[in-house]
Amino acid sequence: RITWNLVPLVVRLAGIAIITLSIERRLTILIIGWALLYIVVNYFYSLWKLKYSIKAAEADSYTTAVLADAVANQNNIEIFSRHWSETNNFKQVTEEQRKIVVFNWNTDLVLDAIQAALIIAIEFVILYFTIHFWQVGAVTIGTFVLVQMYVIGLGSRLWDFSRIVRDFYESYADAKEMVEIMKLPYEIKDMPNARALDVPAGEVVFSGVNFSFNDGREVLKDIDLKIKSGEKIALVGPSGSGKTTLVRLLLRFYNVSSGSIAVDGQNIQSVTLESLRNNISLVPQDPILFHRTIMDNIRYGRQKATDEEVINAARLAHCDEFIDILPKKYETHVGERGIKLSGGERQRVAIARAILKNAPILILDEATSSLDSRSEALIQDALDILMKGKTVIVIAHRLSTIRKMDRIIVLERGVIKEDGSHNELIAKETLYKKLWALQAGGFIRNGEED
Repeated sequence: RITWNLVPLVVRLAGIAIITLSIERRLTILIIGWALLYIVVNYFYSLWKLKYSIKAAEADSYTTAVLADAVANQNNIEIFSRHWSETNNFKQVTEEQRKIVVFNWNTDLVLDAIQAALIIAIEFVILYFTIHFWQVGAVTIGTFVLVQMYVIGLGSRLWDFSRIVRDFYESYADAKEMVEIMKLPYEIKDMPNARALDVPAGEVVFSGVNFSFNDGREVLKDIDLKIKSGEKIALVGPSGSGKTTLVRLLLRFYNVSSGSIAVDGQNIQSVTLESLRNNISLVPQDPILFHRTIMDNIRYGRQKATDEEVINAARLAHCDEFIDILPKKYETHVGERGIKLSGGERQRVAIARAILKNAPILILDEATSSLDSRSEALIQDALDILMKGKTVIVIAHRLSTIRKMDRIIVLERGVIKEDGSHNELIAKETLYKKLWALQAGGFIRNGEED
């Protein structure tokens, strides 16, 4: 847009300069000087105002975030009867936004007044000098009218161009926050010469793994764990014991502080992230879906899958029970984050996605925790099929769901405390036995560590 307006402006200015130069050199100097002054004033004003445009964009983003937060927590607002406090909070936020927006509007009006004054001033100056030149016989009446038409046309062009420059900087301010996010470097990225991961078996080995966050908080200490190909293990422990961190390290959402993790003898830091994650399926405890159709969300597990393959995966996960009663069936949009589906329905869609992906390594973050007893029984059949022939890691919050696992790994404060089958661990005075005795309603009590 700037280019398409700048080129005609330059051509017009050059044409006026050439024509007026042949008439009267002083007219040329006046017009060129005025045009340059007009452009310089607008340019430096736009640069000065940029910081306020950025503040306005930030205020708009914050207002949107507060509104989205209130909408997302509508149930909490209803339960605690906090309508007035939320209304007052939103009023304060919008008042701050109003102040900066009004300030920007007022400064724009001031610049418009300055630019209008410059146009009026040049009109009077040119009028004065052309009348003077006509009186002394330097120009004719026709030349006088021609110069006035050129100046009026040039003023209109400069006015439009100045608006475009200001719009450009305002758009830059609006986009700055997004651009900064997009420019953030990936903390986890492929190493030079990283190769694709080859998973013929699916053995996973943690060797001397330690992990601490940047604030120095130690989460995992000296983890040595070998998961054989096709073995099914459960990670058990109180809240904050490091269960989720362990699987996130396997997925390379973080890099280990020391030690190594290998899949079929290949250090995961020496393979590409894409190939690593293509060979691992994750069913999270609280799955978040795209605001797309059910078909699209399930197909996300394998985007080249046919409709028949998607439908078959949905049936194995017993999604068809709720999909078939929807008016648009598989073409139903699930809403932002899948809000139009219940927690159990979202869970089943996530399981169907994992079934479709069919990766050799499977991570289940208590994948049946959002289901009622009947749905859980149906899903358990699908999970048994899904887990067959795969290396499986289950993050367990409900101990009753892990009795079928080959091994149970008990974590406490980032350290492996116990390792064995359910029967082996329950037969001894172990932390696992205490957790089993302490569970309420089938769940491990957060914070119970004694």
